[in-house]
Amino acid sequence: MMNKVLLTGRITKDLELRKTQSGTSVVRFTLAVNRRFKQEGQPDADFISCTAWGKQADTMSQYLAKGALIGVEGRITTGSYQGQDGKTVYTTDVTVENFDFLESRGASAQTHAQPYVPQNQPQTGFAQNDFNQNQSSVADDFENTLDIASDDLPF
Repeated sequence: MMNKVLLTGRITKDLELRKTQSGTSVVRFTLAVNRRFKQEGQPDADFISCTAWGKQADTMSQYLAKGALIGVEGRITTGSYQGQDGKTVYTTDVTVENFDFLESRGASAQTHAQPYVPQNQPQTGFAQNDFNQNQSSVADDFENTLDIASDDLPF
């Protein structure tokens, strides 16, 4: 059986390093992961709870901040606890096994300071025309097919 999760997203708030009673480092954070589809023309995201332990928690708390783009590899972990009202609350988290920095520290701070807002205006000018030319030349490369006989294949 397999329990593997791969996520790419942005950290939603600055990380706070904590220690367990035994001294193990732990960081809990939320990762905002964009969805491919937009709802009513607006981008939508899922907010995934994640937990990192040990040296990974130390490294993440030292080098990552709100808005940082990271890749996370981990596993789904479920749990439960009794809420203040006495009802059982069920949780689903991703336990981080590996992570990657997907942008420089400066780019992360700059992205957080000035978020990208797409404009719904058509592009005109040289860049758009150049893009269309390049796109058509790529399509032309695949229009010509090769005749390959089964004797030509090495297997």
